[in-house]
Amino acid sequence: MANMLYFMGFLALSCYLALASDPSPLQDFCVAAPNGQVFVNGQFCKDPKLVTENDFFFSGLNKPGNTANPLGSKVTPVNVAQIPGLNTLGISAARIDFAPYGLNPPHIHPRGTEILTVLEGTLYVGFVTSNTENRLVTKVLQKGDVFVFPQGLIHFQRNAGYGNAVAIAALSSQNPGVITVANSLFGSKPPIADDVLAKAFQVDKSVVDHLQSQFWMDN
Repeated sequence: MANMLYFMGFLALSCYLALASDPSPLQDFCVAAPNGQVFVNGQFCKDPKLVTENDFFFSGLNKPGNTANPLGSKVTPVNVAQIPGLNTLGISAARIDFAPYGLNPPHIHPRGTEILTVLEGTLYVGFVTSNTENRLVTKVLQKGDVFVFPQGLIHFQRNAGYGNAVAIAALSSQNPGVITVANSLFGSKPPIADDVLAKAFQVDKSVVDHLQSQFWMDN
């Protein structure tokens, strides 16, 4: 019985560690600073005695992002790069602006789950499950609606209305990261060999060469 309880406890702990996102903080805060002395969670920590309210503050999410680009969308991130006090706190946010028919293209957050709230407009959103099923899960969202994108899954948002749309996203990491699928595959530096991509997508190499010659912007 003791061995069984030990095994169950170890299994529960292993599952928790496997599912956890950013590490839990062991202190009140660890404000990121390039000249700090202690390195925690990818950032140097500022001397706590020198921390100010501005280390936990960001101003500007009331300002629309510039959507005059090929995607017709703009993401304004608020992560540890914008708020140093987010270091070790395991959370961040973003504002996403959409022109009519604008798209936040298929992408992945490798380190965070995203919860999205529509502030204005109508969005068509979705994610694709992993290779066991590759099922597309989609929903049309109206103002005030909320949708969750699980960590590590390809997902997207598109303006489905005739006017502008705005959403706020919260993510379960101070730095969730972004991998835009098309950019990564066709805009890598140096480029992935065209025969590799041609075989992966089951197309002619000329198609891959054309895609690799395009301008791939980060959102």
